Amino acid sequence: MSFPRSLSPFLLVLALIGAVVTVGAATGRTPRPTSGQVQHDLTELGQRLFHDPALSRNGTQSCATCHDPEYAFTDPREGVAGRAVSLGDDGVSYGDRNTPTLSYAALSPSFHRDAKGRYKGGQFWDGRADDLEDQAGQPMLNPVEMAMTDKAAVVARLRDEQGYQESFAALFGPGALDDVDRAFKGASAALAAYQRSQEFMPFDSRFDRWQRGEESLTPQEEFGYTVFITWNCRLCHQLQKQGVVERETFTSFEYHNIGVPVNPGARAASGLGPDHVDLGLLARPGIDDPAQAGRIKVPTLRNVAVTGPYMHNGVFEDLRTAVLFYNKYTSRRPESRINPETGRDWGQPEVAENLSLPELQSGLMLNDARVDALVAFLETLTDRRYEPLLAEQKRIRKETAPTD
Repeated sequence: MSFPRSLSPFLLVLALIGAVVTVGAATGRTPRPTSGQVQHDLTELGQRLFHDPALSRNGTQSCATCHDPEYAFTDPREGVAGRAVSLGDDGVSYGDRNTPTLSYAALSPSFHRDAKGRYKGGQFWDGRADDLEDQAGQPMLNPVEMAMTDKAAVVARLRDEQGYQESFAALFGPGALDDVDRAFKGASAALAAYQRSQEFMPFDSRFDRWQRGEESLTPQEEFGYTVFITWNCRLCHQLQKQGVVERETFTSFEYHNIGVPVNPGARAASGLGPDHVDLGLLARPGIDDPAQAGRIKVPTLRNVAVTGPYMHNGVFEDLRTAVLFYNKYTSRRPESRINPETGRDWGQPEVAENLSLPELQSGLMLNDARVDALVAFLETLTDRRYEPLLAEQKRIRKETAPTD
Protein backbone atom coordinates (compact mmCIF):
# COMPACT_ATOMS: atom_id res chain seq x y z
CA MET A 1 0.00 0.00 0.00
CA SER A 2 1.34 3.46 -0.86
CA PHE A 3 0.46 6.86 0.57
CA PRO A 4 0.48 10.33 -1.01
CA ARG A 5 3.63 12.21 -0.09
CA SER A 6 1.59 15.29 0.69
CA LEU A 7 0.10 13.66 3.75
CA SER A 8 1.48 14.84 7.09
CA PRO A 9 3.22 12.26 9.31
CA PHE A 10 0.20 12.31 11.58
CA LEU A 11 -2.20 11.49 8.75
CA LEU A 12 0.17 8.83 7.49
CA VAL A 13 0.19 7.17 10.89
CA LEU A 14 -3.60 7.35 11.03
CA ALA A 15 -3.74 5.86 7.55
CA LEU A 16 -1.50 3.02 8.65
CA ILE A 17 -3.76 2.32 11.59
CA GLY A 18 -6.83 2.32 9.39
CA ALA A 19 -5.16 0.02 6.90
CA VAL A 20 -4.37 -2.75 9.37
CA VAL A 21 -7.32 -4.97 8.58
CA THR A 22 -7.40 -4.11 4.87
CA VAL A 23 -3.76 -4.94 4.22
CA GLY A 24 -3.88 -8.17 6.17
CA ALA A 25 -7.08 -9.44 4.61
CA ALA A 26 -6.49 -8.32 1.02
CA THR A 27 -2.88 -9.38 0.60
CA GLY A 28 -2.33 -12.09 3.16
CA ARG A 29 0.80 -10.30 4.36
CA THR A 30 1.62 -9.60 7.99
CA PRO A 31 -0.69 -6.70 8.97
CA ARG A 32 0.64 -3.29 9.89
CA PRO A 33 0.94 -2.70 13.67
CA THR A 34 -2.17 -1.84 15.62
CA SER A 35 -2.72 1.77 16.68
CA GLY A 36 -1.21 1.04 20.07
CA GLN A 37 1.81 -0.53 18.41
CA VAL A 38 2.16 2.44 16.06
CA GLN A 39 2.22 4.82 19.00
CA HIS A 40 4.73 2.61 20.80
CA ASP A 41 6.96 2.40 17.71
CA LEU A 42 6.71 6.14 17.08
CA THR A 43 7.68 6.84 20.69
CA GLU A 44 10.55 4.36 20.49
CA LEU A 45 11.82 6.03 17.32
CA GLY A 46 11.60 9.40 19.06
CA GLN A 47 13.64 8.07 21.96
CA ARG A 48 16.37 6.88 19.60
CA LEU A 49 16.43 10.24 17.81
CA PHE A 50 16.48 12.10 21.13
CA HIS A 51 19.67 10.34 22.20
CA ASP A 52 21.45 10.32 18.82
CA PRO A 53 24.41 12.75 18.52
CA ALA A 54 24.53 12.07 14.77
CA LEU A 55 21.76 14.66 14.42
CA SER A 56 24.23 17.42 15.30
CA ARG A 57 26.69 18.85 12.80
CA ASN A 58 29.87 17.60 14.48
CA GLY A 59 28.25 14.61 16.16
CA THR A 60 29.02 15.94 19.63
CA GLN A 61 25.55 16.32 21.09
CA SER A 62 22.03 14.97 21.01
CA CYS A 63 18.80 16.40 22.34
CA ALA A 64 19.62 14.60 25.58
CA THR A 65 22.87 16.53 25.97
CA CYS A 66 21.02 19.72 26.86
CA HIS A 67 17.91 17.91 28.11
CA ASP A 68 19.49 15.15 30.19
CA PRO A 69 16.84 12.68 31.42
CA GLU A 70 18.87 12.13 34.61
CA TYR A 71 18.59 15.84 35.46
CA ALA A 72 14.89 16.43 34.81
CA PHE A 73 15.57 17.09 31.12
CA THR A 74 17.80 20.11 31.76
CA ASP A 75 21.49 20.69 31.07
CA PRO A 76 23.80 19.71 33.97
CA ARG A 77 26.99 20.78 32.20
CA GLU A 78 29.07 23.63 33.56
CA GLY A 79 30.16 26.24 31.02
CA VAL A 80 31.71 29.68 31.07
CA ALA A 81 28.52 31.03 32.67
CA GLY A 82 27.96 28.07 34.98
CA ARG A 83 24.76 26.28 34.02
CA ALA A 84 22.94 29.43 32.97
CA VAL A 85 23.33 28.80 29.24
CA SER A 86 24.27 25.75 27.17
CA LEU A 87 27.28 25.05 25.00
CA GLY A 88 26.54 24.21 21.37
CA ASP A 89 27.75 21.41 19.13
CA ASP A 90 30.70 23.47 17.87
CA GLY A 91 32.23 23.59 21.34
CA VAL A 92 32.33 27.38 21.27
CA SER A 93 28.84 28.87 20.88
CA TYR A 94 26.45 29.55 23.75
CA GLY A 95 22.83 30.57 23.72
CA ASP A 96 21.49 33.57 25.62
CA ARG A 97 18.74 31.76 27.51
CA ASN A 98 18.69 28.96 30.03
CA THR A 99 17.74 25.53 28.70
CA PRO A 100 14.18 24.91 29.93
CA THR A 101 13.10 21.54 31.26
CA LEU A 102 11.16 19.31 28.88
CA SER A 103 9.33 17.74 31.81
CA TYR A 104 5.59 18.18 31.24
CA ALA A 105 6.25 20.38 28.17
CA ALA A 106 3.81 18.24 26.19
CA LEU A 107 0.93 19.63 28.25
CA SER A 108 1.34 23.11 26.81
CA PRO A 109 -1.44 23.90 24.32
CA SER A 110 -0.61 25.10 20.83
CA PHE A 111 0.29 28.77 20.60
CA HIS A 112 -2.86 30.88 20.48
CA ARG A 113 -4.70 33.92 21.82
CA ASP A 114 -7.43 33.28 24.34
CA ALA A 115 -10.83 34.95 24.55
CA LYS A 116 -9.26 37.91 26.37
CA GLY A 117 -6.61 38.40 23.71
CA ARG A 118 -3.74 37.00 25.80
CA TYR A 119 -1.09 34.87 24.14
CA LYS A 120 -0.79 31.39 25.60
CA GLY A 121 0.87 28.08 24.92
CA GLY A 122 3.47 27.15 22.37
CA GLN A 123 7.03 26.13 23.18
CA PHE A 124 10.29 27.89 24.14
CA TRP A 125 10.58 30.93 26.38
CA ASP A 126 9.33 33.21 23.59
CA GLY A 127 6.69 30.85 22.21
CA ARG A 128 8.35 30.76 18.79
CA ALA A 129 7.32 27.13 18.27
CA ASP A 130 3.61 26.62 17.75
CA ASP A 131 3.55 23.14 19.25
CA LEU A 132 5.67 20.22 20.37
CA GLU A 133 6.36 19.02 16.82
CA ASP A 134 7.58 22.49 15.85
CA GLN A 135 9.74 22.65 18.96
CA ALA A 136 11.25 19.22 18.37
CA GLY A 137 12.76 20.14 15.02
CA GLN A 138 14.18 23.58 15.74
CA PRO A 139 17.26 22.75 17.88
CA MET A 140 18.73 20.59 15.13
CA LEU A 141 18.84 23.63 12.83
CA ASN A 142 19.86 26.24 15.40
CA PRO A 143 23.47 27.35 14.71
CA VAL A 144 24.26 27.71 18.43
CA GLU A 145 22.72 24.34 19.30
CA MET A 146 23.00 21.23 17.12
CA ALA A 147 23.96 23.39 14.12
CA MET A 148 22.84 21.23 11.21
CA THR A 149 22.92 23.35 8.06
CA ASP A 150 19.42 22.50 6.88
CA LYS A 151 16.71 19.85 6.90
CA ALA A 152 18.38 18.00 4.06
CA ALA A 153 21.52 17.54 6.17
CA VAL A 154 19.44 16.05 8.98
CA VAL A 155 17.64 13.66 6.65
CA ALA A 156 20.93 12.62 5.08
CA ARG A 157 22.09 11.45 8.52
CA LEU A 158 18.87 9.47 8.89
CA ARG A 159 19.37 7.80 5.53
CA ASP A 160 22.84 6.70 6.62
CA GLU A 161 21.37 4.49 9.34
CA GLN A 162 19.67 1.26 8.28
CA GLY A 163 17.59 1.19 11.43
CA TYR A 164 16.11 4.60 10.66
CA GLN A 165 15.35 3.56 7.09
CA GLU A 166 13.35 0.61 8.36
CA SER A 167 11.56 2.53 11.12
CA PHE A 168 10.54 5.43 8.89
CA ALA A 169 9.27 3.08 6.20
CA ALA A 170 7.24 1.10 8.73
CA LEU A 171 5.70 4.17 10.34
CA PHE A 172 5.33 6.62 7.47
CA GLY A 173 5.23 4.42 4.40
CA PRO A 174 7.70 3.43 1.66
CA GLY A 175 10.08 6.18 0.61
CA ALA A 176 9.49 8.17 3.79
CA LEU A 177 13.12 9.34 3.78
CA ASP A 178 13.15 10.25 0.08
CA ASP A 179 11.30 13.53 0.58
CA VAL A 180 13.22 15.92 2.85
CA ASP A 181 10.24 17.84 4.25
CA ARG A 182 8.24 14.68 4.80
CA ALA A 183 11.14 12.96 6.53
CA PHE A 184 11.94 15.94 8.75
CA LYS A 185 8.30 16.18 9.80
CA GLY A 186 8.38 12.48 10.59
CA ALA A 187 11.43 12.92 12.80
CA SER A 188 9.79 15.85 14.59
CA ALA A 189 6.60 13.83 15.06
CA ALA A 190 8.58 10.97 16.60
CA LEU A 191 10.48 13.29 18.95
CA ALA A 192 7.19 14.86 20.00
CA ALA A 193 5.66 11.44 20.63
CA TYR A 194 8.57 10.55 22.91
CA GLN A 195 8.12 13.82 24.81
CA ARG A 196 4.47 12.92 25.32
CA SER A 197 5.42 9.65 27.01
CA GLN A 198 5.09 8.99 30.72
CA GLU A 199 8.85 9.32 31.14
CA PHE A 200 8.44 13.08 30.77
CA MET A 201 5.31 13.45 32.89
CA PRO A 202 4.78 10.70 35.46
CA PHE A 203 2.78 12.80 37.96
CA ASP A 204 4.35 10.88 40.84
CA SER A 205 5.84 13.64 43.00
CA ARG A 206 5.23 13.72 46.73
CA PHE A 207 2.62 16.39 46.05
CA ASP A 208 0.80 14.06 43.65
CA ARG A 209 1.02 11.20 46.12
CA TRP A 210 -0.30 13.49 48.85
CA GLN A 211 -3.21 14.53 46.64
CA ARG A 212 -4.05 10.87 46.08
CA GLY A 213 -3.87 10.14 49.81
CA GLU A 214 -0.78 7.98 49.44
CA GLU A 215 1.60 10.13 51.47
CA SER A 216 1.67 12.92 54.03
CA LEU A 217 3.38 16.28 53.81
CA THR A 218 5.19 17.84 56.74
CA PRO A 219 3.53 20.74 58.57
CA GLN A 220 6.03 23.11 56.92
CA GLU A 221 5.24 21.76 53.46
CA GLU A 222 1.50 22.03 54.04
CA PHE A 223 1.99 25.59 55.25
CA GLY A 224 4.01 26.25 52.11
CA TYR A 225 1.10 24.99 50.04
CA THR A 226 -1.14 27.47 51.83
CA VAL A 227 1.35 30.24 51.04
CA PHE A 228 1.40 29.14 47.41
CA ILE A 229 -2.37 29.31 46.94
CA THR A 230 -2.80 32.57 48.88
CA TRP A 231 0.21 34.55 47.58
CA ASN A 232 0.72 35.69 43.97
CA CYS A 233 2.11 32.28 42.85
CA ARG A 234 -1.31 30.95 41.96
CA LEU A 235 -2.01 33.79 39.52
CA CYS A 236 0.48 32.44 36.98
CA HIS A 237 1.49 28.98 38.19
CA GLN A 238 -1.89 27.25 38.16
CA LEU A 239 -4.12 26.24 35.30
CA GLN A 240 -6.90 28.24 36.90
CA LYS A 241 -6.69 31.18 39.29
CA GLN A 242 -8.45 29.40 42.13
CA GLY A 243 -7.99 25.77 43.07
CA VAL A 244 -5.44 23.17 42.01
CA VAL A 245 -6.82 20.79 39.41
CA GLU A 246 -6.05 17.10 39.03
CA ARG A 247 -2.77 16.65 37.14
CA GLU A 248 -1.95 20.28 37.80
CA THR A 249 0.69 21.71 35.45
CA PHE A 250 1.71 24.55 37.79
CA THR A 251 1.72 27.00 34.90
CA SER A 252 -0.98 29.00 33.18
CA PHE A 253 1.04 28.85 29.92
CA GLU A 254 0.70 32.65 29.74
CA TYR A 255 3.43 35.21 29.01
CA HIS A 256 4.51 37.74 31.62
CA ASN A 257 7.26 40.27 32.18
CA ILE A 258 8.32 39.96 35.82
CA GLY A 259 11.26 42.36 35.58
CA VAL A 260 14.12 39.88 35.42
CA PRO A 261 17.50 41.67 35.15
CA VAL A 262 20.15 40.84 32.58
CA ASN A 263 22.45 37.95 33.42
CA PRO A 264 25.86 39.45 32.58
CA GLY A 265 27.58 36.06 32.49
CA ALA A 266 25.07 34.58 30.08
CA ARG A 267 25.11 37.67 27.87
CA ALA A 268 28.90 37.61 27.69
CA ALA A 269 28.89 33.89 26.88
CA SER A 270 26.40 34.36 24.05
CA GLY A 271 28.48 37.13 22.50
CA LEU A 272 25.38 39.19 21.76
CA GLY A 273 26.91 42.24 23.43
CA PRO A 274 25.78 44.74 26.06
CA ASP A 275 23.35 46.50 23.73
CA HIS A 276 21.30 43.38 23.02
CA VAL A 277 17.84 43.24 24.59
CA ASP A 278 15.92 39.99 24.94
CA LEU A 279 12.45 41.04 23.83
CA GLY A 280 10.79 37.76 24.76
CA LEU A 281 7.43 37.24 23.08
CA LEU A 282 7.95 40.28 20.84
CA ALA A 283 10.81 38.38 19.18
CA ARG A 284 8.42 35.67 17.96
CA PRO A 285 7.96 35.94 14.20
CA GLY A 286 4.64 37.56 13.35
CA ILE A 287 4.28 39.53 16.59
CA ASP A 288 4.92 43.26 16.34
CA ASP A 289 2.87 44.56 19.28
CA PRO A 290 5.21 46.53 21.61
CA ALA A 291 3.00 45.49 24.54
CA GLN A 292 4.49 41.99 24.23
CA ALA A 293 8.09 43.15 24.79
CA GLY A 294 9.76 41.40 27.70
CA ARG A 295 7.03 38.84 28.16
CA ILE A 296 8.34 35.33 28.81
CA LYS A 297 6.38 32.09 28.94
CA VAL A 298 5.52 31.02 32.48
CA PRO A 299 7.40 27.76 33.14
CA THR A 300 6.05 24.77 35.01
CA LEU A 301 7.02 24.50 38.67
CA ARG A 302 7.16 20.73 38.48
CA ASN A 303 10.74 19.63 39.24
CA VAL A 304 11.61 23.28 39.89
CA ALA A 305 13.79 22.37 42.88
CA VAL A 306 16.15 20.34 40.67
CA THR A 307 16.13 22.45 37.49
CA GLY A 308 18.06 25.56 38.50
CA PRO A 309 19.45 28.04 37.74
CA TYR A 310 16.31 30.10 37.54
CA MET A 311 14.52 32.54 35.25
CA HIS A 312 14.76 32.46 31.48
CA ASN A 313 18.39 33.59 31.56
CA GLY A 314 19.53 31.57 34.57
CA VAL A 315 20.31 34.71 36.55
CA PHE A 316 19.55 33.17 39.99
CA GLU A 317 21.34 30.08 41.24
CA ASP A 318 19.13 29.17 44.18
CA LEU A 319 15.39 28.52 44.35
CA ARG A 320 15.09 30.55 47.54
CA THR A 321 16.63 33.53 45.74
CA ALA A 322 14.02 33.23 43.00
CA VAL A 323 11.24 33.31 45.60
CA LEU A 324 12.81 36.34 47.29
CA PHE A 325 12.92 38.12 43.94
CA TYR A 326 9.13 37.96 43.78
CA ASN A 327 8.93 39.11 47.40
CA LYS A 328 10.54 42.43 46.48
CA TYR A 329 7.25 43.39 44.83
CA THR A 330 5.19 42.87 47.99
CA SER A 331 7.65 43.74 50.77
CA ARG A 332 8.71 47.17 52.03
CA ARG A 333 11.58 45.82 54.11
CA PRO A 334 14.96 47.26 53.02
CA GLU A 335 16.51 43.79 52.86
CA SER A 336 13.94 42.76 50.25
CA ARG A 337 15.73 45.07 47.79
CA ILE A 338 18.94 43.04 48.00
CA ASN A 339 19.84 39.97 45.97
CA PRO A 340 21.34 37.57 48.56
CA GLU A 341 23.55 35.97 45.92
CA THR A 342 25.30 39.23 45.04
CA GLY A 343 24.73 41.38 48.14
CA ARG A 344 23.61 44.16 45.80
CA ASP A 345 20.36 45.54 44.41
CA TRP A 346 18.41 43.12 42.24
CA GLY A 347 19.17 45.23 39.18
CA GLN A 348 16.93 46.91 36.65
CA PRO A 349 14.54 44.89 34.50
CA GLU A 350 15.98 44.10 31.08
CA VAL A 351 12.68 45.33 29.66
CA ALA A 352 11.12 47.91 31.97
CA GLU A 353 7.87 48.18 30.04
CA ASN A 354 4.89 45.84 30.31
CA LEU A 355 5.64 44.58 33.83
CA SER A 356 2.88 42.34 35.20
CA LEU A 357 2.48 44.50 38.30
CA PRO A 358 -1.14 43.54 39.09
CA GLU A 359 -0.01 39.95 39.55
CA LEU A 360 3.40 40.71 41.06
CA GLN A 361 2.03 43.10 43.68
CA SER A 362 -0.80 40.81 44.73
CA GLY A 363 -0.66 39.47 48.28
CA LEU A 364 1.21 40.30 51.46
CA MET A 365 4.96 40.26 51.98
CA LEU A 366 6.58 36.99 53.00
CA ASN A 367 8.68 36.69 56.11
CA ASP A 368 11.51 34.17 56.32
CA ALA A 369 9.29 31.44 57.71
CA ARG A 370 6.86 31.77 54.81
CA VAL A 371 9.67 31.85 52.26
CA ASP A 372 11.18 28.68 53.73
CA ALA A 373 7.78 27.01 53.79
CA LEU A 374 7.11 27.93 50.17
CA VAL A 375 10.47 26.50 49.11
CA ALA A 376 9.72 23.33 51.06
CA PHE A 377 6.41 22.99 49.24
CA LEU A 378 8.03 23.56 45.85
CA GLU A 379 10.44 20.73 46.64
CA THR A 380 7.45 18.38 46.93
CA LEU A 381 6.79 18.93 43.20
CA THR A 382 9.86 16.84 42.37
CA ASP A 383 9.13 13.64 40.43
CA ARG A 384 9.96 10.46 42.34
CA ARG A 385 12.79 9.72 39.89
CA TYR A 386 14.58 12.92 40.92
CA GLU A 387 14.08 12.74 44.67
CA PRO A 388 17.63 11.35 45.15
CA LEU A 389 18.93 14.28 43.09
CA LEU A 390 17.03 16.68 45.34
CA ALA A 391 18.40 14.97 48.45
CA GLU A 392 21.95 15.26 47.11
CA GLN A 393 21.50 18.95 46.33
CA LYS A 394 20.18 19.60 49.82
CA ARG A 395 23.12 17.71 51.33
CA ILE A 396 25.61 19.78 49.37
CA ARG A 397 23.80 23.00 50.27
CA LYS A 398 23.92 22.09 53.95
CA GLU A 399 27.62 21.21 53.84
CA THR A 400 28.57 24.41 52.05
CA ALA A 401 26.32 26.77 54.03
CA PRO A 402 28.27 29.42 55.98
CA THR A 403 28.48 28.79 59.73
CA ASP A 404 27.89 31.43 62.34
